[in-house]
Amino acid sequence: MKTSRLRLVACDRLSITVREAFMSIPIYSAACAIGIALATMPSEAHAGDAQAATQEPPAVIELFTSQGCSSCPPADALFGDYAKREGVIALSFHVDYWDYLGWQDRFASADFSERQRQYARARGDGAVYTPQAVVNGRGHVVGSSDASIEAALGAKQSVADAVHVRAAVTETSLDIRVEPANPWSIDADILLAIVQSSATVKIKRGENAGKTITYRNIVRSLTRIGGWDGTAATLAQPIPVAGGVDGASYVVLVQRANAGPILGATVARDTR
Repeated sequence: MKTSRLRLVACDRLSITVREAFMSIPIYSAACAIGIALATMPSEAHAGDAQAATQEPPAVIELFTSQGCSSCPPADALFGDYAKREGVIALSFHVDYWDYLGWQDRFASADFSERQRQYARARGDGAVYTPQAVVNGRGHVVGSSDASIEAALGAKQSVADAVHVRAAVTETSLDIRVEPANPWSIDADILLAIVQSSATVKIKRGENAGKTITYRNIVRSLTRIGGWDGTAATLAQPIPVAGGVDGASYVVLVQRANAGPILGATVARDTR
């Protein structure tokens, strides 16, 4: 295990330096191979593909936040608006590096902190702070700045480069279809997030002591379930165990490897 010094910036602090251990283990665990099938799709399989290929995929906003950060409540409130917005998939990732301040965030995960660091390494800017919003896996902005998030949303990808993702819950599996607007060769990951719709938390200690905050679209787990090479494909994934998460939904992301841009995404809800 290699230890390093990482500069963490919060909006209400000038700077703070903490020691963190960087593990060489990737953030995403490989899904169990049993029951997973990835195959090339025949061109005639879905009649709606031609129409779908002309549509723009939803935007994905990732908010890196913490119950222990005094700058985060305004971002969490703003994020609630984006969670209800059409054409946007909003995901709240709670990081664990502020837990030492006196309040342990029960939604926080070291994996989510590592995802944020992976983005910083991929961009090469080292920017790791809360609240931070990453839009479509690309640039980052302050998560409480509506204007900055809107500007990032305005930097849309070309429809020709779009990847359309569909997912549906059946009795036995989560069936996923990935369809590029134009076939290409690429090294990408298919990621599956289990997302809790909302939770209200009374914070008793730390910088937000005494506040009651409602969080939306809380990511409880994020797993790499397969790779994608740029051709039309299907993936039959065993129904994930939601682990007692109320109001859980499944979000599928197709993302360039090594924390690259998010190319496509969709949401599936279990209505069984």
